[in-house]
Order: sequence, then C-alpha cells, then structure tokens
Amino acid sequence: MPNVTGVRFSQVGKIYRFDTGELTDLRAKDWVIVETTRGIEAGWVAIPPQEVTDEELIMPLKTILRRATAWDMTQLEFYHHRETRALCQCREKVAEFNLPMKVIKAKYNFDGSHVTFYFTSEKRVDFRQLVRELASTFKARIELRQVGVRDEVKLMGGLGRCGMAACCVTHLTEFTPISIKMAKQQNLPLSPMEISGACGRLLCCLSYENDHYIQTRARFPQIGDKVHTHFGPGNVRTVNAIKESLVVELENGATVEVMVSELATPKKTKVRRGHRRQ
Repeated sequence: MPNVTGVRFSQVGKIYRFDTGELTDLRAKDWVIVETTRGIEAGWVAIPPQEVTDEELIMPLKTILRRATAWDMTQLEFYHHRETRALCQCREKVAEFNLPMKVIKAKYNFDGSHVTFYFTSEKRVDFRQLVRELASTFKARIELRQVGVRDEVKLMGGLGRCGMAACCVTHLTEFTPISIKMAKQQNLPLSPMEISGACGRLLCCLSYENDHYIQTRARFPQIGDKVHTHFGPGNVRTVNAIKESLVVELENGATVEVMVSELATPKKTKVRRGHRRQ
C-alpha cells in the first residue's frame, strides 16, 4: 500500500495528498516542498504519513520533494510581505487598461517565481496584455484566477451575522450547496437581509442543522394536522424542531405550546355490535 501524506497550502484550504517517498518521519505541521500543477510550492503537513489502499487514491500521486529549509521559510516570509505591494501594482495596471475586474488578493509561491492574482468580474475579461505587463514587472510567472463572491470573502476575510469570523475564513474548506428550502425548513424569515452572509449568498450555516430539521419534522405532526393535547383537540399551527414543541390552535380559538412528547393519544371508542330484531 502507498504511504501518503496530506499537505495544506492555506489555513482553510483543501488537503492534497502526496506520496511520502522516503520522508516517513514527517509530523503534523512540518513544512515541505512539493510540486503542484502551479509549480513548486511550500505547504505544511496536515495529515502525517499513513498507508492508504489503492482503492482510496486517484493515482498517480506526486512525491514530496523535500523538507522545507530555513532558507525556504525565509523566502516564504519575504515574499509574503511583498504581496500587499504586488496587489497595489496589479490594481494600478487594471485601472490603466480599464479592465472590468476587481483584484482582491495577490499570492507569491515560496521562492517568488510564481504570482497568483485573484479577481472577481461579472463579465468575461481579456487580460492577455495585463499578464504580459505583470510578467515584465514582477519577473515571474503570472496567473490570474477568477473567483466567485463566496471565495472573495474566504480570501479577504469578514464577519458573519453572528458577529464572529465567517465560517469560510475559520474552518470551511469547501462550499456546499445552500437552498432557500433550508431556510423554509427552519421557519426562518425569507428576507434576503436576514438569511444572507457577507458574500450576499445564503448563509452557509443553514446547512449545519438541516439534517436535524428533516429528521425531526418527519417524526412530528405537520402544520394543519389535528392533534390531541391535554387542553383538548386542535390543529398544528407551528412546529419548533429545536424545542421539539408545537403551537396548537384549540377548538375554542386559543393557542397553546405543547411538547411533542406530551401529546395525548386519543381514546378509541368501542362500538358494540347490536343484534337485528327479527
């Protein structure tokens, strides 16, 4: 079985698998130099070396080149500090060419030979001349990568409606599909201002409890169903999956909140069969 190591290149980025090669003594958070589709990169060990079956892998895997040296880490820090300046220079060039794009982040690889500029745009952009100008300015390979509004928040950072750092900034490595049906399932107001994040899209956290709501609602009476409470029979008006309670409108017009576990079972009336008189 191949010996595989998981390597991460950003704090909340995906974990990529590499063949460990001869570096079997790698530990979590060790820095390594690897070859990627974008060239040579520095990353840290997120998953220490472990044996994995062939069925679990998409072969072939690239092999970790070596451990990162002190000089590699010095270069990494040096170019990291130059990213803000590079971003400003790129934005100046974009304004000069009057391109309909918003450059949001610049990122060097560890030795400065590759610079990636992330941008957003609502339309297709011809940036071939911009790439030539940037390559001449930075004396490096240039990559322009278009991202969506969710990735924009992930790259730049931001706060969620809860007042804490956005989930995509702290722990979400991938975006899952979010639908308005999830908000309806949770009885949330459907106002975009209430259920949208800093990116303008539906809140990622709508998916966290969605399975619980689906499973709970499947066990509960539905809105409009007739139920029997200790206060008398009535119809369900609201279902609270978190509290596991119902708001019931009684036959006299009053509304009461009852726990699902406290619903009374209606008594069945025994019907006696009569005998026909001859």
